[in-house]
Amino acid sequence: MRLAEHKDLKAEIKSLPDREKDKLLLRLIAKDKVLTEHLHFMLLENEEDLVIRFENVKAVIDAGLLELQANKKYNAKDTLLKMRKLTSSINHHFKVTKDLMTELELRIHLLKSIPIAFKDGIFSPIYRFNEKLYIYFVKSVISLIAKFYKLHEDVQFDMRDSINSILIKIYTEKTSTIAQELAVPKEI
Repeated sequence: MRLAEHKDLKAEIKSLPDREKDKLLLRLIAKDKVLTEHLHFMLLENEEDLVIRFENVKAVIDAGLLELQANKKYNAKDTLLKMRKLTSSINHHFKVTKDLMTELELRIHLLKSIPIAFKDGIFSPIYRFNEKLYIYFVKSVISLIAKFYKLHEDVQFDMRDSINSILIKIYTEKTSTIAQELAVPKEI
C-alpha cells in the first residue's frame, strides 16, 4: 500500500498530535536499519565522518582484494563473488551518505584494482564464470559512466583520466567484445 494512493490516510496522519506522530515515526525508522543509519549520518555526523566512512569502505575493498590475491589459485568465480560483495558495501555506503562523489571514487578504486584476466581452460568447470565476471565488470563500468555524467563538468574533468584507465583495461582484456556489444565508449 502506497501513501500516495490513500490521500485520506495522509490527511489523517497529518492531523495526528505531534507526540503520536513522533512515536509512529520512531517505530517506522527502527524497522529499517539503512534508514536509521542514514538519519544518524544526516543528523549527527559531518564531513569528517564522511571521510572516515570513505576510508573504512576503501580499507574493506583493499582487504577484500588482498584476501582474494592471497589465495594463489583464485579464479573468475572467486573474483566475481568478491566483486559483488565489495560492490554491495559501496552501495550501502551510498544509501547511508547519499554522496555521489565518494561512491564514484570507491567504484573507480574497485574497478581499477580487481583482476579480470584468467587463463582457465575452456573445459574447466570454472570457465563459465569468466563470461559472468566479464559481463558483471562491463555492466559495472556502464553504471559508473552513467553516474559520472550526473556530476558537474569540473568534477568530471578531474575523474576523466581514472575512468579512461578503466576503459583501457576493458578494451585490452577479454572483456572487449562484451564492451563493444554493449556500446561502451573507448574513451570519455
